[in-house]
Amino acid sequence: MTSENTFLGHPIGLRTLFFTEMWERLSYYGMRALLLLFLVDNVKGGFGLPDTTAAAIYGLYTAAVYLVALPGGWIADRILGQRKAVFYGGCIIAMGHFSMALGPEWSFYMGLVLIITGTGLLKPNVSTMVGDLYPEGGARRDAAFSIFYTGINTGAFFGPFLCGYLAKEFNWHYGFAVAGVGMVLGLIQYRAGWKHLGDAGQLKNVTDQERSTATGALVKGGIAVVVLLGGVFAMGFGAEQIAHAMGVFIATVMFGYFFFQIFFGGFSGEETKRIWVILLLCVMIAIFWAGAEQAGSSLNLFAQRLTNLNVMGFDMPAAWFQSANPLFVIMLAPIFGWLWIKLGSREPSLPAKFAYGLLQLAICFAVMVWASTYVGDLNAPNKVSVGWLTLTYFIMTTAELCVSPVGLSSVTKLAPRKIAGQMMGLWFMSSSLGDLIAGLAAGQMHNLGLVQLFGSVSVIAAIAGIIMLLLCPPVKRLMGGVR
Repeated sequence: MTSENTFLGHPIGLRTLFFTEMWERLSYYGMRALLLLFLVDNVKGGFGLPDTTAAAIYGLYTAAVYLVALPGGWIADRILGQRKAVFYGGCIIAMGHFSMALGPEWSFYMGLVLIITGTGLLKPNVSTMVGDLYPEGGARRDAAFSIFYTGINTGAFFGPFLCGYLAKEFNWHYGFAVAGVGMVLGLIQYRAGWKHLGDAGQLKNVTDQERSTATGALVKGGIAVVVLLGGVFAMGFGAEQIAHAMGVFIATVMFGYFFFQIFFGGFSGEETKRIWVILLLCVMIAIFWAGAEQAGSSLNLFAQRLTNLNVMGFDMPAAWFQSANPLFVIMLAPIFGWLWIKLGSREPSLPAKFAYGLLQLAICFAVMVWASTYVGDLNAPNKVSVGWLTLTYFIMTTAELCVSPVGLSSVTKLAPRKIAGQMMGLWFMSSSLGDLIAGLAAGQMHNLGLVQLFGSVSVIAAIAGIIMLLLCPPVKRLMGGVR
């Protein structure tokens, strides 16, 4: 294989998927950085919603994006294949961003629904296609995912910069529109590079009858969802009520499924012990994201209202803070990878890494408690320097690198083979629950006050981290040698 048909020493198809994901993440994180700020704005053409309602909508959106990854993967496996699912998903995402940019309230919320739907088709399946490029597995496959992960964070870094700048200098709708343009650019290069993907993402091992049956089930399921949502809105439920109900539903399904598999799944003693570990990790990752996802909600409002955004004479957009985490991930991920290898036998165990991540999360919100003592409340005239949020996002990133990639890898190793896909689905479901809780918690900024809100997040994360530290010995025994 010559250098002319490789990408950083990998199949050229990886380049196609790298830039597809980069542009999609640029559009996703660019719009997400604006979402809550637009919903609460009553000066520059936003909807002027109360913080509680706006934060609930934000939480519902970010939670739904994770949830729809489950049916999105099923549709690709049974009906479309990953390659077409990614393309159609990207088209729907682009339509969603342009719909949000039109202006009317109905088109804005329709745009959110379209982006949720399209992301469910694109996000899980583009990652699957990366794996398809390496049927032999091994170290090259792991290296490919590391490169791919860099593409994710590159897009996540530039998205808030572009969308935030246009939204500030012109208006919100320019910010939403440029997110759509980014997705269109991603689709163009994806379709142009289709020929480099070989058989990756093609529909395999599905008969016409199976595909027809799955299509029928999809249509019935889609109608049921539309009827259910129509009934919810017809009955006049507010965003907060819907968010609370959705949280109860997710938690019930998640714990109910674990209960069934542990006690009635018919697994061996060793497999059952590992399922208990996955349950613990899912609970802890939900707690982690309930704190870390304050980035797009309460911390975003803190940046907009209580941070002095004038840096050396330039008034930076508040949305630019949403680029801090991906920038720090790009900078620190190689260092963490090197550190784990350098430590060798002294490398912390899985539960210890989770504990360290949660304790670091507690520290970063303790920083925000300290910052909040200088401003009072959300309506106070006092403002703090950009250094407080910068430090907070730096510590949050080091926490994420101890938890997120490690947990994702561990679930694939711990899950019994016959339910491995379902366990991964539950992992994303727990992340969805954390995102939903984050939105609901952020909506209580006025009721609780900044010190109490950030202090509560810090205390809960610290308690969870201490529990994980205490559970390290028994959890390691339950894992049965899995690292």
